[in-house]
Amino acid sequence: MSQVKVGIIGLGFFGEKHAEVLQDMEGIDLAAVCTRRPDRLKEVADRFEVAKTYTDYHDLLSDDEIDIVNIVTHYTDHYPIAVHALESGKHVFLEKPMAAKVEECEAIVNAAQKAKGFLMVGHICRFDTRVTAAKEAISQGKIGKIVYMHATRNLATWIGDQVLGKISALVGDGIHDTDLMLWFAESKIKTVYAQELNVTGHKYDDIGSATYRFENGAIGVIESVWSLPENTPFQIDARFEIIGTEGAIYIDCGDAGVTINDKSGIRKPDTAYWPYLHGRSVGALRNELRYFSNCVRNGQKPDVVPPEDSSMAVRVICAAAESAASGKVVALS
Repeated sequence: MSQVKVGIIGLGFFGEKHAEVLQDMEGIDLAAVCTRRPDRLKEVADRFEVAKTYTDYHDLLSDDEIDIVNIVTHYTDHYPIAVHALESGKHVFLEKPMAAKVEECEAIVNAAQKAKGFLMVGHICRFDTRVTAAKEAISQGKIGKIVYMHATRNLATWIGDQVLGKISALVGDGIHDTDLMLWFAESKIKTVYAQELNVTGHKYDDIGSATYRFENGAIGVIESVWSLPENTPFQIDARFEIIGTEGAIYIDCGDAGVTINDKSGIRKPDTAYWPYLHGRSVGALRNELRYFSNCVRNGQKPDVVPPEDSSMAVRVICAAAESAASGKVVALS
């Protein structure tokens, strides 16, 4: 397959980022976009010169010309759209979290196992070169057996203000580091103890932390704070520490490598996830969308993010939310 036609369902901030990346990618035809908002649909379609527009995702899935569907809706809507897309024979790129409930994730995995098309969930951090370098060192035994991991992924209040009406910090960003810990440790999580705190008054809590005990004995701690001061220079202040019996790895995803100090203040712009380079979007988002589209073009099942891994990450983060609500340790059977 020399070229694949892609349709995007969901045109919020991140759906538009998908469009930015795909619209100039070799071997990709951004053929269709879909959202329930007609004005937004026209805005994005006009910007990226997309020929087909839909306000009902069922109509997009009925379009036989579409090969890949990127589902970038709110995660509570993922389940029905993903299952229908897989049953329609489409290849599906599904943004994280996979779904809102464990049962929904299991249903999506089951649908993928029966489907003609491929499924991959967008765990973008697995396509960050800093993270993949750490994974390679771990796989090569450079630090021995992992015994402790600690991750932070914190945001300024102005970002939290935009998303805390839709998802909590614990679920929204905790899913990233939960997935990475499972990936690094290659062990299931046995118990979870979590806490949340609401300091800004939004619908969902802006501070969350969880402690994991792995079946292999390792301990993991995740921290997500979406209420850092407004003048925080980082777009995402993300750091990851991995300690093993024979060494340690430190990943600094917060320091962008460049600091800009101008009339608006000091800031560290994104240089990793979806920055612009010579007029095009590059970085980890492009890496993962390129990888999935190449898998589809070559007929090769994607294995960097198996659907079962994505389902497990949701299971753990749901247990963390349960623990935070109850104040008790939650065991994962």
